[in-house]
Amino acid sequence: MPLLLTSCSPLRRSLLCPVSLFFIHKTANLSLIMSSNNMADPRRQNKILRYKAPSTETNVTLEDPTPDYMNLLGMIFSMCGLMLKLKWCAWIAVYCSFISFANSRSSEDTKQMMSSFMLSISAVVMSYLQNPQPMSPPW
Repeated sequence: MPLLLTSCSPLRRSLLCPVSLFFIHKTANLSLIMSSNNMADPRRQNKILRYKAPSTETNVTLEDPTPDYMNLLGMIFSMCGLMLKLKWCAWIAVYCSFISFANSRSSEDTKQMMSSFMLSISAVVMSYLQNPQPMSPPW
């Protein structure tokens, strides 16, 4: 500590050195507290294991079948909308296609999903081209 005081100029000694001495004192206390906490730490270092996410290749149950089911339902409803000229089936097909798109993973192939979406849109367009009247309730 005397080395710090002698290395300061007289003006700096009056202004800066007490502040630096205060911070040196606080950091020494902090390191003393931290070293005493490490001694009383009840965690066992050899029992700490880093989390590893399970891979989908080994565990097939992690895959969500919802996008596939919604894709299939969308195709079924869009075919019913096209063939039977039911507007509500076409709209349900669009809804199923949106759900399939929203729940799919980014790594999946999007060709089948986009074909289902385009089929459902074409079912809506064709059903309204054949009968432009507003949709009547199915009940």
